[in-house]
Amino acid sequence: MIKVTITPKSNEDVYGLLIQKERTLRFKNQGTLHRAGPKRKDREKWAHSSYYGWIQFQRCLGGVTVAVIQSKNADSEWQLLTSFIGFLDRHFRDKLVSITLTYDEE
Repeated sequence: MIKVTITPKSNEDVYGLLIQKERTLRFKNQGTLHRAGPKRKDREKWAHSSYYGWIQFQRCLGGVTVAVIQSKNADSEWQLLTSFIGFLDRHFRDKLVSITLTYDEE
């Protein structure tokens, strides 16, 4: 399991931007990351169209968003991580201050 902490520039709502961008890409049929599971307030679960596993993230205090990347096969978590970090960099680079990774063993 890998935790990703996304710290936005002040007054940016990264969680809201993520939701909005996924929705836009899904309707254009262009997204590889897409929502999976039930809708919940301030929480999302995404899956990737090619890699096994999921990304769960939630809105936290101060505009920070925390994501947890998990895969049934821990050796393939790097693929989800790479895809998610690439997504953040491509779409929100100018709105972020930092992205921090924390590796947790279960």
